[in-house]
Amino acid sequence: MRIAISTGGGDAPGLNAVIRAVVLSAHHRGWQCYGIQRGYEGLLTFNGVVPLGPAQVRGITHLSGTILGTTNRGNPFHYTMRDAEGNSREIDRSEDLVAAFQASGFDALVSIGGDGSLQISYELWKKGLPVVCVPKTIDNDVSGTQRSFGFDTAVSTATEAIDRLHSTAESHDRVMVVELMGRYAGWIALYSGLSGSADVILLPEIPFDMEKICAKIRSREAAGRHFSIVVAAEGARSKDGAVEMVERRGVGTADRLGGIGGKETRTLVLGHLQRGGSPTTYDRLLALRFGAAAVRAIADGAFGVMVGLKGPGIEQIPLEDVVGRPKNVPLDSDTIATARELGINLGD
Repeated sequence: MRIAISTGGGDAPGLNAVIRAVVLSAHHRGWQCYGIQRGYEGLLTFNGVVPLGPAQVRGITHLSGTILGTTNRGNPFHYTMRDAEGNSREIDRSEDLVAAFQASGFDALVSIGGDGSLQISYELWKKGLPVVCVPKTIDNDVSGTQRSFGFDTAVSTATEAIDRLHSTAESHDRVMVVELMGRYAGWIALYSGLSGSADVILLPEIPFDMEKICAKIRSREAAGRHFSIVVAAEGARSKDGAVEMVERRGVGTADRLGGIGGKETRTLVLGHLQRGGSPTTYDRLLALRFGAAAVRAIADGAFGVMVGLKGPGIEQIPLEDVVGRPKNVPLDSDTIATARELGINLGD
């Protein structure tokens, strides 16, 4: 059995642990593994297929990133090409990819990726490519699994940043607004904001009312608490779509937020720091379990599936039950209830 491994989309702590688990699990069955470099680019544009054995994956469990490289622009169904005049256009190169996969003599593909990669894998599976998927996203927004690896590390990084902001916010009597990743789901903001003792948490799932945020900050001011921490998911939106600005700066520089409760305000965009760092113990273990489970799925002949965490175990979930169904924070969850009972303002 010859297994190809691809890592597509954004990187996440734990990717290398998945690769190691796939390689070692396959090796113990007498199978061979190969890595496709930079998503599917290694099959479409250059000779980027490398053999992977125990020696190549030794000591990589604790490393962030991916030893295979990745890209956000490798969708074979919408592949960007440039013509002779330098103009960009999209073409469908999915047939080229399937042909290259077959020409390489691969028997199965382990695709490690988030919602976009899962959609691509599903379409490739419908074209006959034998694929097993592993959910990868720090956003934790993939349905079919309780957790995706990388999420716990991202939350830990964000929580530590929020912890550090408390002292400077209190020293300067400021409102500190921290923007976190998450796309259209508020998992990172909710978990880290709650753990980091934020005063306001803004989620994409709950459109916020600026006046209610101001009222929260004013009430803290009246109680002698002259600073506040506001955690905002990058996809958070107001009910009217407006954002208060003290100054709108030029291209390439950040706008300075202000006017929240009449307080001086500063912003911090944590950005790609949430993707880096050594994976936590939880993420390492989950990634290793996912990788081994993917090889078991191949051994079972189960393709067109994603391995996912369900309760105490790992299960095989059909891709058709996963793609196009993002997992948002449920508004009736006990975590939301906990935030409200602790007095955290959710903007509504």
